[in-house]
Parts: sequence; structure tokens; C-alpha cells
Amino acid sequence: MFLSEKISLHEKYSRIISLVPSQTELLFYLGLEKEVVGITKFCIHPDRWYRNKPKVGGTKKINLNTIEDLSPDLIIANKEENVKDQIEVLVEKYDVWITDVSNLSDALIMINDIGKLVKKLDEANILSREIRAGFEMLKNEFQAKRPIPAAYFIWQKPYMVAGGDTFINDMMGYCGLKNVFADRKRYPAIALDEIKEKNTELILLSSEPYPFKETHKKEIQKYLPEIQVKLTDGEMFSWYGSRLLKSVDYFHSFLNIL
Repeated sequence: MFLSEKISLHEKYSRIISLVPSQTELLFYLGLEKEVVGITKFCIHPDRWYRNKPKVGGTKKINLNTIEDLSPDLIIANKEENVKDQIEVLVEKYDVWITDVSNLSDALIMINDIGKLVKKLDEANILSREIRAGFEMLKNEFQAKRPIPAAYFIWQKPYMVAGGDTFINDMMGYCGLKNVFADRKRYPAIALDEIKEKNTELILLSSEPYPFKETHKKEIQKYLPEIQVKLTDGEMFSWYGSRLLKSVDYFHSFLNIL
């Protein structure tokens, strides 16, 4: 985790802006209804906050003037979700907590760190323990089975997939999948013919950031008829806050129909 030099873990923050959808949901789970004064337009959970909280732009393009008007005493951001140059500007003026999450272990540390930061450590500890227990059950359930070679699509035109150094890759491992692009970094662009070459058995089409639909599924299935293609809830694979509680049940039910 990176934070601005002036930040203090002893301070009680009362005007928080979250620039990360999954961490916005985490702040809600921790009970920070009054303290959170601003979110992004992509912070869709909870719906009440999405409808009523002031928006400070998107995750990649924040509105600095709106942030200034809200007078935050803490801004919570993420290394991957947000743009470095914009965050560096914020660090000059505000307390900024920047998370860096690439696997489940990072996510659990992040949850506890934010809990400590906002004086909700007991609640955060309970949440992280519950998530850890759920994923241990998943791991035990699938470790005796043969991993299914799979590709996780996040974008179209060009087709882009999750590589091996992503949070999505870690989630795939917990639910019995073997990422066929684990040898690639971040989110590489690929050609559909590469899927054939890697002996892929399953293609997952995410609901975000690109909103794959049934028409896309049919298009890919027609080109790759021997490979199973499924639409999947991207939040379950890529949101690393309190949403992980729901991911465990989703992975169970999702894989039972494969």
C-alpha cells in the first residue's frame, strides 16, 4: 500500500472519497454511510449510494474541481484502477491511500488496512476471516479435480484476456480453472486462433469492463464450436472488497453447471 506522507492512522476521517468501485462497496459494508462524501460514476454498489452520493468523475478521469468542492480529508484509490498522474496531483493536497491488489492475500490485507484506517478494524477483521474461510473451502473442494484450461475475456476489438499477474487469474485458480494465458502479463490482446493452440476448454466472457452479451457468445461459439463459451459476472472475479463474500457462493454454483 502507498500513502501520502502526511497521512495519519491516528486521525478520525469524516469526509472520505472513494475512487474504486469495489472499495466503495467495502466502505458501505463497514458502515461508513455518513463519512463517504464522494464516489465515482462506476461505483454502482450499493444502489442507494450510487443514486445519492456526489460523483467525482470516472475511475480513469476524475474531476479535480468536484473533489476540491467536497473538501475530503481522505481519498482512497487503487494502483490499477486509477491514473497515476491524477493521483499524484491529489497526493499534493490530500491524504491519499492507494491500494495494490493482485491476489486474494493482497485483498485480505487491504480490507484490514482500510478497516484500521477508518477505525473499523474489528468489522474488517471479521469480514476478512469469513472471506478467507470461504475461499479455503473452495480450494479444498477443487484441488482434487483436474483444472479446466480456460481463458477469461475482458474486452472486444481487440479481444483482451486476463494474464497471469492479475486478480482475475488468482480467482480462476480458486474455482478450479487453469488460465491458459497465465504466461502473459496484465491484459494482453489476443487472436481467437490462439485459443485453439492452447487447448482451451472454456471461455469466460466477462460482464465488465466490456459488457459481453449473448450475441458475442454466439459469435465466438460459432468460430470455436469445440470450446464451451459462457457469460460470467465480472464483479465476482475482479471486485476485491466485501463482494468476495458473494464470490464464494457464485463460484460454487457457477462451476456446478459446467
